[in-house]
Amino acid sequence: MEYRKLGSSGMYISELAYGNWVTHGEQIDQEAATACVRQALDLGITTFDTADAYAGTKAETALGEALKGVRREGLEIFTKVYFPTGEGKNDRGLSRKHVMESINGSLQRLQTDYVDLYQAHRYDYETPLEETMQAFADIVRAGKALYIGVSEWTVDEIRAGAMLAKELGIQLISNQPQYSMLWRVIEEEIVPVSEELGLGQICWSPMAQGVLTGKYVPGQPAPSASRFTTDDGALKTDHRYLGDDVLARVQQLRPLAEEAGLSMAALALAWVLQNANVSAAIVGASRPEQLVDNATAVGVKLEADLLTRIDAILEPVIERDPGKVESFLIRP
Repeated sequence: MEYRKLGSSGMYISELAYGNWVTHGEQIDQEAATACVRQALDLGITTFDTADAYAGTKAETALGEALKGVRREGLEIFTKVYFPTGEGKNDRGLSRKHVMESINGSLQRLQTDYVDLYQAHRYDYETPLEETMQAFADIVRAGKALYIGVSEWTVDEIRAGAMLAKELGIQLISNQPQYSMLWRVIEEEIVPVSEELGLGQICWSPMAQGVLTGKYVPGQPAPSASRFTTDDGALKTDHRYLGDDVLARVQQLRPLAEEAGLSMAALALAWVLQNANVSAAIVGASRPEQLVDNATAVGVKLEADLLTRIDAILEPVIERDPGKVESFLIRP
């Protein structure tokens, strides 16, 4: 494993971060979750990313249980706040009430006294940014979080948040965006501003929700138990990546992956890690062996010619529009 600084902070994180968005508490049981986490640790992954809302708070509980007994100082544990964690009107968003209550719940479920990074999972248009940032500052000063970050904020929102963080004397050091060979929305505006302000990217869906692994083949049934499988075993077609054109172009990447000595999944991860502003790519797993393959992407230098050929194959289906930020906003 190799390690990078998170933004302009002094904290190193592993180039692959283990995330449990759609696995712990939903797809796999505690025994399997623990096996995957222990494999991640064996591979040198020290960074673990979760959120209070994943699996209705069960993902944090599963991660906390899986990490029990591991030396805390050797880990970087990240979580997030914003999405609903209950039925009440205040069980969501970035109000001071919800943020202060959520950090306590997260720490209890994760079985730790602090998280290394506490992230605003989305921007809250119903709460003054000053209120949110003051709550984050108080959490940092209380020792419940060491740094703060954001996820899927726009350029203007990041600038405003960074300014307030500086005024409050706390470190806003990261953004967690979607980023992959197919989804390059952050390149035009987010990355330059992040470099200017000292934020690093912690990228989710670097394999485009599994599409870049090559397991979805046009004209063929979906793999058993995959996330895009219908009840009758067919491939769902209502996702932007599941059109025949996208899937056919992804299949054309297979010889390039073989040329680089990588699996399709590892090629996708290595591609994301070529971006100098990326601090880590988030990987998930339902089986430990998936992580072993993912780890082969670490430290790989993709030649310029290979990157050019990847672009030539994918260019017609690459999403670049900054207006396509994945907001998943909570509306009143």
